[in-house]
Amino acid sequence: MIQHIPIEKVLFFDIETVPQHGDWSEVPETEKELWDKKTRHQRKDEISSKEFYDRAGIMAEFGKIICITIAMIDHQSMLKIRSFAGDDEVKMLREFGEIFNSQRLRDVILCAHNGKEFDFPWIARRFLINGMQPPKPFQMFGKKPWEIPHIDTMELWKFGDYKSFISLELLAHVFGIPTPKDDIDGSMVSSIYHIEKDLQRIVAYCEKDVLTLANIFRRMRQEDLLQRSENTD
Repeated sequence: MIQHIPIEKVLFFDIETVPQHGDWSEVPETEKELWDKKTRHQRKDEISSKEFYDRAGIMAEFGKIICITIAMIDHQSMLKIRSFAGDDEVKMLREFGEIFNSQRLRDVILCAHNGKEFDFPWIARRFLINGMQPPKPFQMFGKKPWEIPHIDTMELWKFGDYKSFISLELLAHVFGIPTPKDDIDGSMVSSIYHIEKDLQRIVAYCEKDVLTLANIFRRMRQEDLLQRSENTD
């Protein structure tokens, strides 16, 4: 039962991703061809590769991570949040990876919403693409499913129903948690990053998602909502 999981060992996190290039005209020809092949069966006949490129931000081979927000419960039962963000993905991933060298995170339990389908593999793939080994919590080769200490709140909500999908926003609503989508939503991240150049707005959005994620997990355990710690260093 999730009530038995030591919540002080849970690392809540979320990532924000965007297409590698801000405009189709910037995409190298070889990559355009590979994108066309990759998405051919997903696109309808009337949708061109160019028109479909705004979805490159959901594929690790054609996108990049611009923000990773993490959070853990501190000794005062407050949620301490920290974000890694920037245009230099290698630097950001390296700094993120270094946190797993700490003693506290040696046996950490990762928690994300739809993490098993998106966040967990995305981070691992981008580490490899950038010439680095993923942190140990993201290395799953050779492990049996029950040996992987990952928590996915979407999976918890399914209760074995593999047809079910629920957004973080809807799950927050049914549990009476303030919505994290009071400013932007995921569909706007790419344009805010590539066109508006407002990375801090994206960071704020990602941090709201992580606070909401932690509180959804708390509600699933029939526990009170968490407050964010003022100290985010």
